Amino acid sequence: MSLNAKKSTCIRIGPRFNANCCNVVTRGGRELAWTNVVRYLGIFTESALCFKCSLDNGKHSLYRTFNGIFGRVGRIASNEVTVQLVKSKCFPVLFY
Repeated sequence: MSLNAKKSTCIRIGPRFNANCCNVVTRGGRELAWTNVVRYLGIFTESALCFKCSLDNGKHSLYRTFNGIFGRVGRIASNEVTVQLVKSKCFPVLFY
């Protein structure tokens, strides 16, 4: 099985999460990059003392979607319509 070095990264979680790490080399001779945040299946995992998931990107997506809806609808629509649009468009973004 071949490993795609462009899409693969290394992350350290645990008591030595901030220690200097040596280079990890694949069988093909390519180095893997060390990162502080890894995205896997839409979940952002951070390098920390214990397992930690970042919710910042989900919040950014929620606010971006809400601002897009509110910018187009604004004060034209009633409050009920705005709330229904937020329920149907913003919450699925947050829950994903």
